[in-house]
Amino acid sequence: MGILNVTPDSFSDGGVHFDHSKALHAALQMIEDGVAIIDVGGESTRPGSSAVTVGEEIGRVVPVIEEIRRRSGIPISIDTRKSQVARAAIAAGATMINDVSGLHFDPEMRTIPDVPVIIMHMRGEPATMQQLTQYDDVVRDVARELRERIAQSGIEASRVLIDPGIGFAKTAEQNLELLARCHELTEIAPLVIGASRKAFIGKLTGRDAGPARMPGSLAAVAAAKRGGASIVRVHDVRETADFLKVLAAIDEARA
Repeated sequence: MGILNVTPDSFSDGGVHFDHSKALHAALQMIEDGVAIIDVGGESTRPGSSAVTVGEEIGRVVPVIEEIRRRSGIPISIDTRKSQVARAAIAAGATMINDVSGLHFDPEMRTIPDVPVIIMHMRGEPATMQQLTQYDDVVRDVARELRERIAQSGIEASRVLIDPGIGFAKTAEQNLELLARCHELTEIAPLVIGASRKAFIGKLTGRDAGPARMPGSLAAVAAAKRGGASIVRVHDVRETADFLKVLAAIDEARA
């Protein structure tokens, strides 16, 4: 899953694809590079970020989704917490919802029919979430809270995917533990891991939030793949696609 943030303030690529023509060019490059799904977002949810209005978010994402759909049948995910944005994006051609709030921010998200939904684990709001990192056992607690969110949603199991929310109400150490034990979550639903370029990688490597964190991100991809993740959400599509081809070949040779 390739990340396409049509925002001015996302933590790693804010402003890079804010212009619609640049966003479309990036999407087409992802397709050429081997992406399986493009995840389009119009609101930053980095720690400390502020919300944008529904109208502003729709204005950012819908024209980009429409242009991608005119040129490709690639699956498109809409990364949003808002049901009005999700409905507008689906009407424009999106085929999946990726809700970082786990359907908690806007209960109307639960009423959108037919499309797959990624339910992510987060506590609080982006502005407050890093104050809510107290867990008895981060993996077990995240698993329990995800199961509760799924049950509350009323969405049929066949449409649900889960994301443990690396970097969302988690410390660097908790992120590492989730990656090391992500296999424990795969029995709940198909697992999505989004660790690309996140702060814990910068803490370990000393690299800033841009492409310099790509090698560290690939280590997280390896952990996710070997832990049974179905989808990895990344900024660096070409490098990740090549990495996964080689890793899969090595694992096949081992088997």
